[in-house]
Amino acid sequence: MTTETPHATQGFVDDEGAPEFTAYGGDWSEIADEATRLGQQRVVINMGPQHPSTHGVLRVMLEIEGETVTEARAGIGYLHTGIEKNMEFRTWTQGVTFATRMDYVASMFNEAVYVMGVEKLLGIEDDVPERANILRILMMELTRIGSHLVAIGTGGNEMGATTVMTTAFVGREDTFRVIEMLTGLRTNNAYIRPGGVAVDTPEGFVEYVREMIPKVKQRLDELAQIQLKNPIFIGRLKGVAELDLAGCMALGITGPILRSAGLPYDLRKSEPYWGYETYDFQVPTSTDGDAYSRVILRLEECYESLKIVEQCADRLEATEGQPVMVADKKIAWPAQLVLSADGQGNSPEHIAHIMGESMEALIHHFKLVTEGFKVPAGQAYAAVENPKGLLGCHVVSDGGTKPWRAHFRDPGFNNLQALSILTEGGQVADVVVAIATIDMVLGGVDR
Repeated sequence: MTTETPHATQGFVDDEGAPEFTAYGGDWSEIADEATRLGQQRVVINMGPQHPSTHGVLRVMLEIEGETVTEARAGIGYLHTGIEKNMEFRTWTQGVTFATRMDYVASMFNEAVYVMGVEKLLGIEDDVPERANILRILMMELTRIGSHLVAIGTGGNEMGATTVMTTAFVGREDTFRVIEMLTGLRTNNAYIRPGGVAVDTPEGFVEYVREMIPKVKQRLDELAQIQLKNPIFIGRLKGVAELDLAGCMALGITGPILRSAGLPYDLRKSEPYWGYETYDFQVPTSTDGDAYSRVILRLEECYESLKIVEQCADRLEATEGQPVMVADKKIAWPAQLVLSADGQGNSPEHIAHIMGESMEALIHHFKLVTEGFKVPAGQAYAAVENPKGLLGCHVVSDGGTKPWRAHFRDPGFNNLQALSILTEGGQVADVVVAIATIDMVLGGVDR
């Protein structure tokens, strides 16, 4: 319970008869003095959900003694969107537009895992063109870099290093320019579709990708220099928010947190998909299991992703002119999309064909877009390596044109469970470090 007075007050007592306080900005010393006078050692405070360090929509309930955290609990649900339920009322292709908005910092992975599940139900996994899979991997790895840069940048800013954020976001902008050149959008792209991708590369795209690589690499080098050799940064993160391998396994933790504890588990290597087994890259690991090692791993993963991006550029040159959508016209999206000044849309040639040359093509286009294709009854599970960890999708079909059920296993939801272990026994200030290096996005946690 709270009071509406403008200063810190002892407003009420809880169920056990202990006094409760309402804290306002700059009045913590008043509460501490009053708690000391009353002989109260246990203080419970709310961190968030409006606090920037909680990413705006996470509530953390802290029980503290002095500056030491004795208990921490996470309160979620402030960003619940009903995405999974909404998908039951849209066609299988329209579902991509919903899925992409879950973890909005890593939207391409949401699209990828959902589409992978749909393609398993359709039985067309081997029919997807090679060029489409190359473009999928390119988009995912660019998104992985962008997601890690957001984690590193916002984490640095929350700890008082604004330069870390500005440097990271400049690098992220470079990846966005490539993504926008191909898809017409920076994020929430709806680019990965059942059977392939929405549109092929525009002219000069491969050269643009190659020009981007050294720019991003330079930003990564700068981030390494201003963080990893900084004694303040090291002192702030080294040995803080530790979680060992046993704890990770017990909680279902994946991604950089798990790899920082020593287990090199990455689905791109352990259960490769879409041709990842043919790419040359490494999975960085550490055994320190602390906040510092997690920052290092995310930086190292960005370098590895750039290696994959470079290989994708070579393969795009080698497969130029090849299709990017399955040949089956009962599944393939009928629109022939192009990028124009106002974004992505049907090409003038395709519009002229369906509107002036072929009534059958117009009918097919209309029915497939509005009604959708039928998916055989059954269920499938798919998983991809999201920047935060294992992202899973369970899709169920009743034989119709819409999902009967689509449920996602977001890595941030599982990883957030570690918050209490990472923070209890540490300082209040270290809670910010723990949240930053967990790197969850509440759009994915709440869905």
